[in-house]
Amino acid sequence: MLRDDLQTLWTEPRPPDPPARVWRDWALLAVGLGGVVAEAALREHVVWRPVAVVFGVWLCVLPLWRRTRPLAMVELAFGSVILLQVATLVAAPGESVGLIAGVIVLALVYALPRWGSGREVVLGGAWIVAACTLSTAMDDTPVVEKVAAFVFLLVPGVIGAAVRFRGTARERLLDQVRSREREQLARELHDTVAHHVSAMVIIAQAGRVLATTEPSAAVTALEGVEEEGARTLEEMRAMVAALRDRGVGAELAPPAGVGDLERLVRAPGSRLRVDLGLEGELDALPPAVDAAVFRIVQESVTNAMRHAVDATEVVVRVSAERHAVRVSVRDDGRPTGRGRDGYGLTGLRERATLLGGTLRAGPGTDQGWRVEAELPRGRSESGDHPRPRR
Repeated sequence: MLRDDLQTLWTEPRPPDPPARVWRDWALLAVGLGGVVAEAALREHVVWRPVAVVFGVWLCVLPLWRRTRPLAMVELAFGSVILLQVATLVAAPGESVGLIAGVIVLALVYALPRWGSGREVVLGGAWIVAACTLSTAMDDTPVVEKVAAFVFLLVPGVIGAAVRFRGTARERLLDQVRSREREQLARELHDTVAHHVSAMVIIAQAGRVLATTEPSAAVTALEGVEEEGARTLEEMRAMVAALRDRGVGAELAPPAGVGDLERLVRAPGSRLRVDLGLEGELDALPPAVDAAVFRIVQESVTNAMRHAVDATEVVVRVSAERHAVRVSVRDDGRPTGRGRDGYGLTGLRERATLLGGTLRAGPGTDQGWRVEAELPRGRSESGDHPRPRR
């Protein structure tokens, strides 16, 4: 088991898309260089002052690449530490060379397990331990202080590993949310396609019976099969990348759609007033789009009920255009600066993407929170029959 764990650690890939450089990097560089300058100017006794200053500047610059090249930066930093320790051992200046500003290397210790691959973490950790061991061997401080210094050096690495584990766990949860949304969409589309195929079979059977006596009726039947087949192909295209879990029983009731929004917003017990507006031809939407509109409004209104601060109203607008359906949900609450999307919005964004649309969520221009989505209508404008409402 230990061998398998080590193999897993060695083959662990880097986290995807690390930020190359952000404003915090420049702030860290400015603080580090400021510390080097202040210490070089104000500290009275500095061993090998020019060397110590150059070494301090060198260590301050390296963290700029700590996310994109964590192993290389650790090797350069702690490799130079080892070289400087060997030089002081040969020249025997009697004291360690370096500035207190050199603690900036803790940023590299943090970045190694946070952004490095498993192989880089192992190799970089070896460099850190080697530098720390050499420093300990050359130092005459008590053992307790040496152990405390070693623990102090490793704490940022532990924090970096914890942050990475937390981020990985969140990504796994998001993947599960996306997978569930795809499964639900696949079930809805499966039922729609099954309906179309059943209609095609019935029409084809009727056409075969009438083919010998009424050729015109047979032609009409073929046209009906063609139309149903076109609708089926359209819905099938939306199933790309959506897998259905056959172990989960499909819902017997049809999925809710635009026709159910009135019931949704009039649900008793709501603490906010919901202003619902429907515009355009919304009776002929493809079933997948119809269900997606309901889910977007449902999730957005629920989020407003739970999280909107000092809100009194939620405004819902659903408008149908020739080629697209637009959904807008906004509340009049106080701006709260919400962070990243929750799992519900992540699932809705996945559903919108699968249908070829987009979904955006964020603070409103003046107040509250806003969710906007645009979904393609598909073939509904070309003669689909209206879907009966529940």
